[in-house]
Amino acid sequence: MAWNEPGKGGKDRDPWGSNNKGRNDQGPPDLDEALKNLMGKLGLGGGSGSGSGKKGGGSMPTKGLGFVAILLVVIWFISGFYTVKEAERGVVQRFGAYHAEVSSGLHWRPMFIDTVTNVDVNNVRSLQASGFMLTEDENVVRIEMAVQYRVVEPRGYLFNVENPEASLAQVTDSALRYVVGHNTMDNVLTVGREEVRQQTWEIIDRLIERYGLGLNVIDINFQGARPPEQVRHAFDDAIRAQEDEERFIREAEAYAREIEPTARGRVRRLQQEAQAYKEQVVLRAQGEVARFDLLLPQYKAAPEVTRQRIFLETLERIYANNTKIFLDADGSNNLMYLPLDKLMEKAGRQRQVTPAQQQGQNSTPTQRPSNTTTSSRGSTRTSNRGGN
Repeated sequence: MAWNEPGKGGKDRDPWGSNNKGRNDQGPPDLDEALKNLMGKLGLGGGSGSGSGKKGGGSMPTKGLGFVAILLVVIWFISGFYTVKEAERGVVQRFGAYHAEVSSGLHWRPMFIDTVTNVDVNNVRSLQASGFMLTEDENVVRIEMAVQYRVVEPRGYLFNVENPEASLAQVTDSALRYVVGHNTMDNVLTVGREEVRQQTWEIIDRLIERYGLGLNVIDINFQGARPPEQVRHAFDDAIRAQEDEERFIREAEAYAREIEPTARGRVRRLQQEAQAYKEQVVLRAQGEVARFDLLLPQYKAAPEVTRQRIFLETLERIYANNTKIFLDADGSNNLMYLPLDKLMEKAGRQRQVTPAQQQGQNSTPTQRPSNTTTSSRGSTRTSNRGGN
C-alpha cells in the first residue's frame, strides 16, 4: 500500500509516524534539529529552543569567525618558513619583482606575497659543443668541445635571459666557429689546439659578460678535432709525420745539450794545455839563453876545454837512459853481460801477481836468463881528447 494511500480515515498517511505521537513507533530524526544541536555544541550556533532559533536565524556569531581567522593566520604564518640548501642561493620575488637574495639556512617569507627560487651555485655543470666547421683554408673539420661552468649570479641567471643553458650553447658554438674560421686546418688538427682553446675561452667570457648570463666558465676541454672520414687516413699520416719531426727535433736538442758541455770542457782543456806548453817552451828557451850567457865568458877564456866539457855533458845526458853498451873497438876480449834492467822489470811484475797466480806459475818450470856475450868488434869508439 502506498504511503499516501488513505487508510484508517486518513490517519496513516505519514510513513514516518509523525501522526502517531504517543505511540511506541519512532521515525527518523529531524535533520534541521540535529544540525542546530551540533552547531550549538561547537559554539557556532544558537540554542535548541524555538525562541532562540527564530531570533538568531542560524547565522554564525562573532566568536566563531574570530577563531577561524586566528586559525587561518597561524596556518599562513607556519607555511611561510622555507629552507635554502648549503649549495644553493635563494632569489626572493615580491609580487613578481626581484626583491633580494638569501643565503643557505632557514628563512621566512609572507605567503602569497613573496616567492623564492633556489638556484644551485656550487655544483659544476657541463655543456657539450660539436659540429662540422669550415677553416680558413676552406677545409671542413669536426670539432668537439666540453665547457664546464657554474652559476655565480642567480639574479642574472634567472631574469636576464629566458634559457641560460641554451644561450651558453649558442655563445660557445659561435665563438668556436669564429676561432676555427680564422685558423688553418693543419693548425687546428696539430699544434694549434691549445691556441684555439684559449681564444674560444676568451670570446665566451666576453659574450657571457655582455649578455649578463650570470655564469662563469671554469674550464674548456678541447676533446678532439678530426677531418672528414673520406680524407682521415691521409691526415693521420700527416699528423704522424709532424709528430716524428717534433720528436727528432727534441732528440737533437737533447743530444746538443749533452754534447755541448763536453765539447766546451775539451776546448778549455786544450787551451790550458796549449798555454802551459807555450809557457814551458818560453821558459826553457829563456833558461837556455841564460845558460849560454853564463858559458860565453868561460868559452872566451878557454874555448877548447869548454867545448870538450859541453860535448861530454851532452853524451852523459844522452846515455843516461840508454841500455846500449859501447866498448873500445881495439880490444878483442869478450864481455859477459848481465841484463839487470830486464831482471828488475821481471821482479817488479812478479810482486804484482796474486798468490793464486803465483802458485800456478810455480807449477811450471822456470828458465834461467842466459848470459849475453857481446863482442867489442864493430862498436863505436869513444875518444878522450882531453887525455886520461
